[in-house]
Amino acid sequence: MPIIEVNLLEGRPPEAKERLIKALTEAAIQSLGAPRESVRIILREMPPAHFAVGGQSVAAKAAENMKK
Repeated sequence: MPIIEVNLLEGRPPEAKERLIKALTEAAIQSLGAPRESVRIILREMPPAHFAVGGQSVAAKAAENMKK
């Protein structure tokens, strides 16, 4: 049973997340030969303040860019 975990910044529309779920499921079926009903997808959304790149949160970077 493949279990695929994905971490995303929150804010994407439900339709985009559904497309991702379908695409990941198809990828597992094609690449692993896994039965569709055995594929599990876990999406974890996090606020921009909880994800950082280069020592700065995405939220702080966005706020900085808005001041420019």
